[in-house]
Amino acid sequence: MSDCGAHMNCDCESHSGEPVICFEGVSFSYSRSLVVEDADFDIYKGESVCVVGPNGGGKSTLLKLMLGLLQPDKGRVHLLGDTPKRSRSRVGYVPQQIDLDPLFPVSVLDVVLMGRLTRSTFGFANGRDRSRALDALEQMGLADRAHDSFAALSGGQRQAVLIARALAAEVDVLLLDEPTAHVDVAAEERLLKSLKALKEDLTLVTVSHDLAFVSRSVPKVVCVNRCVHVHPTTELTDDRIRQLYGFEVRMVQHDHEHLDSHGGHHHG
Repeated sequence: MSDCGAHMNCDCESHSGEPVICFEGVSFSYSRSLVVEDADFDIYKGESVCVVGPNGGGKSTLLKLMLGLLQPDKGRVHLLGDTPKRSRSRVGYVPQQIDLDPLFPVSVLDVVLMGRLTRSTFGFANGRDRSRALDALEQMGLADRAHDSFAALSGGQRQAVLIARALAAEVDVLLLDEPTAHVDVAAEERLLKSLKALKEDLTLVTVSHDLAFVSRSVPKVVCVNRCVHVHPTTELTDDRIRQLYGFEVRMVQHDHEHLDSHGGHHHG
């Protein structure tokens, strides 16, 4: 019998309207090995949420289920009121990094324009595409690097460009996969500042192993280790982290500002 109902998922705050992302009793297995079990949770418009958990605990699987890249064995996933596959064009996915040949002369603007391909006529960028791409770079604080080589950028700058690429597509949901994995502390600060400034109705879902970043960036966490539980970030205590990871993991303070569900600031 499943023990995934042992902890109640939080209704961290009241919401009106339909959820942007909805998991209803979702389970998924790889070769009969259960990775996600009976996941039930909602993410609403304008929320900023982090998905946390140990390696192999199901974080990436949860992200792929959201994107429709995997189909649940049981239960249903709803994305923007429809199936993930039908809604995928309204979702921006930001990988940890992209593989580009350093010798291939692609500019920062070229990379961001890739986000406009589905909207461009015959795959060619027009004036509106370029304008939207430059706006996205401005949002991420990199407008002055538009014509620089992408390969010449630092890890943090490349991550910001990949986020700009997703923003250029004018999406409703942004999924970030380990955005701080290849950046230093200063770049992490700039990234967090840029994310806080994004439009209020954009829904952000970040997968991260970096508990310091999590505690500073979002008010709500989705904890995944086969079972899925949702908590306010302030309830991510040392004991709860020990239960989630199965060993001692150092937690950080919650006394800095983070994104609230409407893109503003909050002190935990």
